[in-house]
Amino acid sequence: MSANNTPKLGTGGLLRGRFSEATDEFVEAFTASVTFDRRLYRQDIAGSVAHAQMLAKIGVITAVEADQIIQGLNTIESEIESGNFNWQIALEDVHMNIESRLIELIGNTGKKLHTGRSRNDQVATDIRLYLRDAIDQLDQLETELLKAIAGVAYQHTDTIMPGFTHLQAAQPITFGHHLMAWFEMLMRDRTRLRDCRKRVNQLPLGAAALAGTPFCPDRAFVAQMLGFDSVCENSLDAVSDRDFAIEFCACAALTLMHMSRWCEELVLWSSQQFDFVELPDRFCTGSSIMPQKKNPDVPELIRGKTGRVNGHLMALLTLMKSQPLAYNKDNQEDKEPLFDSIDTLHGCLTALIGLVPNINPNKSAMLDATLKGFTTATDLADYLVRKQVPFRDAHEMVGQAVQVAVAKGKPLDELTLAELNGQENGIITEDVYEVLSLQGSVAARNHFGGTAPEQVREAIARAMKRLES
Repeated sequence: MSANNTPKLGTGGLLRGRFSEATDEFVEAFTASVTFDRRLYRQDIAGSVAHAQMLAKIGVITAVEADQIIQGLNTIESEIESGNFNWQIALEDVHMNIESRLIELIGNTGKKLHTGRSRNDQVATDIRLYLRDAIDQLDQLETELLKAIAGVAYQHTDTIMPGFTHLQAAQPITFGHHLMAWFEMLMRDRTRLRDCRKRVNQLPLGAAALAGTPFCPDRAFVAQMLGFDSVCENSLDAVSDRDFAIEFCACAALTLMHMSRWCEELVLWSSQQFDFVELPDRFCTGSSIMPQKKNPDVPELIRGKTGRVNGHLMALLTLMKSQPLAYNKDNQEDKEPLFDSIDTLHGCLTALIGLVPNINPNKSAMLDATLKGFTTATDLADYLVRKQVPFRDAHEMVGQAVQVAVAKGKPLDELTLAELNGQENGIITEDVYEVLSLQGSVAARNHFGGTAPEQVREAIARAMKRLES
């Protein structure tokens, strides 16, 4: 509105035939989406090319007209990619901008392209094509990161560190085993993403505005041209639901949640208090005032961006909540959360691909922390069980031994047999010291899924085979 509250009229557009006045200038800008949906231009042009070929196939336009349309669309794509395309807010979105330019280039033939389709099924098709391409790129990045994790894990199948519960040293594990836990998380994330792709890769085009079209389009032909696995079966559902985008954002949120856990560990481990790992300088930043600081900004940012993607998931769920069938203008708000989720996940994966292979573990600090935490206490309890001591009694005995170790400031394996036995003289014998060694504790977990170095190496070998599928 102008200062005197008189409406300022916009420039109008291709869709004003029913109206007696041009769109209000504010409404024109408020309802436009071209500022963010222009990134769909490749998918929009690909969908239009397939649609034109289908219209020619069913006899709605001639083969010559289809060729003219396709040549015009190819010209537009070149203009966009060279930066010579004039995007106009008045034309609302990527679809009308491209169609308007097509008409400028080839005249009335360009006006025939939109026969038998609506922007409703057009945009649904574009988003699915865009998301499918994004998923394929993200799948490649996840695969690369999985290989990086497995590679570092293989180098450290014998590197001992404390495993934690409640962020307290619990039992000895290997650094390789810990990294393979990261691997399993991301492997499930990749599986979820691939499964999501199956539901993304269904063609909405042909649903038109909501009810289909009397031109009876050959939807199977269009699906084949665009590489879709199948066709959306119900026209109302095809144009109105965005569950595929919500599902992707759920996959992205789960992936970022997992990565935030790794990054939290990297932040802790790289601190002076832990000193478990050193991060490469090129992935850290300094302080504006404290010259000694080496801040783990990359993992901190990834940790922070998790909330961003979680928010996008909630935004899309709320967007679709209670929407009546079929298409509503609300759905214009689907793109920015989806696009940003894609961009954020892409950036975080790229960062970790550079960071993970260059993590430098401090083996001595990890070993020292494992020794200090009485992490072989459970091994001592298991030793007593093998001596026919009921587990709860063994638990009590070990707890008393830990009290002695704390009082004397010694690790368990430096206590004498008398100190270990307490009032139960003779149950614990000299062979206990093999059990109380960190190497012995780790090696004892020699079963599928365990932390023994042999098992970790076998797990990595299986993991690399899984990556090939």
